[in-house]
Amino acid sequence: MAGVAMAALALVPAVYLCVRAAEADAEAWGLLFRDRTWGLLGRTLGLAAAVTGCAALLALPLAWLTTRTDLPGRRLWTVLLCVPLAVPTFVSGYVLLAAFGVGGALEEPLTRWGLPVPPVYGFPGALLALTVSTYPYFFLALRAGLLSQDPAWLEGARSLGLTPARAFFRITVPLLRPAFASGALLVGLYVLSDFGAVALVQYDAFSRAIYVQYEGAYDRSYAALLGLALVSVTVGVLALELWLRGRAGYHRSAKGAARAVAPVSLRGWRVPALLLCGAVVAVGVALPVGVLVYWGVQGLSVESGPMLGPAWNSVSASMMGAVAAVVGALPLAFLAVRYPSRLTVALERVSYAGYALPPIVLALSLVFLGVQAVPFLYGTLVMLVLAYVVRFLPQAVGVVRASLLQLNPHLPEAAASLGQPPSAVLRRVTAPLLRPGLLAGAALVFLTAMKELPATLLLAPIGFETLATRVWGATAEGRFAEAAAPALLLMAVSTLGVGLLVSQEGRSSPG
Repeated sequence: MAGVAMAALALVPAVYLCVRAAEADAEAWGLLFRDRTWGLLGRTLGLAAAVTGCAALLALPLAWLTTRTDLPGRRLWTVLLCVPLAVPTFVSGYVLLAAFGVGGALEEPLTRWGLPVPPVYGFPGALLALTVSTYPYFFLALRAGLLSQDPAWLEGARSLGLTPARAFFRITVPLLRPAFASGALLVGLYVLSDFGAVALVQYDAFSRAIYVQYEGAYDRSYAALLGLALVSVTVGVLALELWLRGRAGYHRSAKGAARAVAPVSLRGWRVPALLLCGAVVAVGVALPVGVLVYWGVQGLSVESGPMLGPAWNSVSASMMGAVAAVVGALPLAFLAVRYPSRLTVALERVSYAGYALPPIVLALSLVFLGVQAVPFLYGTLVMLVLAYVVRFLPQAVGVVRASLLQLNPHLPEAAASLGQPPSAVLRRVTAPLLRPGLLAGAALVFLTAMKELPATLLLAPIGFETLATRVWGATAEGRFAEAAAPALLLMAVSTLGVGLLVSQEGRSSPG
């Protein structure tokens, strides 16, 4: 019943779109099938594929370096490599323009020194901004997969004479297939729904067209039709991911023991590994921080108002959303992995319905639900938490599912056969083995909820201001100096959350 309830909640945006689409006239349907719509769809799918590929290629070596090697300071690198999750995409786009755009802080020095200025408008800018913002989804999923792998598989391959490189690509990478699938799904659907980055770098994407229709109140029936078209694309992406995922099992060996893996010595590759991590952190962390510090210094005399209240609101609402999303993801992932059938797989797939839609559509659908069905919840913090759950549930489902696939089902069965009650089996066997995945899923939801904007603007209680809404309110009016301090605080709070995740991860897994 819990899985059915979560799936029903995830379908609320689709139901809202159907109600709106039913009001569409023949003219709106004609607009849906015009050439411009197909062009928007092609550009959006191309961007999603490019970002997904780049994020995967970037995250795999970073995840391996921070889990399986003697990379100096790998826990610190892990925290820093996750920090881009805390940067809203509209801030990432703004940072690129402020640094390399026309009149940007770095455009003139690079031109004077005869160095090329990176293209930041159109497809290149969207690709860079979204890759930097989304590769941590792959990174965290792959880390959880690597930490959950039984080292006996790799040791067996080495004992058969395989070189470290061949053993990695023939054993380790195939066993990461669930993590790759969940990461690709999250990144692809995130790109489909993003508006902030593509709008700032002037890339005409599908979600931008939907936002224009809703924000301008031109034709919300037509916007609903566009939203349903995006849902159809999501269904196609989910079907493709399901086909690529296959039916293979990836759980640990029968021993099921989580043993520490002897770190691989990088030797002469230590400097290139450090340069790779440093370059990614420089683009994803140092550049945004530098630009924001620059604007913060420029606006030292600007009164931005107290930030303790918005910071607490951001942390508390995001934490509640993260816990609720992980709890809701458990029955969906458990049913899909342990009792696979058309029904259970369909329930899991349905949970992704709200993720590919632009957040404003999701927010308006919950406003519709609150006004029509549960008016006593409308305008309360509960409605905002529900929005976070519907929006970010797939992040938790994907990571928890990948961890469940690597959990040998015979271990809980053996504990139950020894007379342990289900609660004891869950507490003493299942939960400790799933802990890395649960923490990774909670971290993903927490970090992305911290920067969620449209849902927070429309559904938060009156006077409930977060750091994201404070940043948006200032940047939307061109007050970049005033936005710098809350943006930096947003990154700092999120970094502390990632640090907590890594410390717990080290206690629970053989890192």
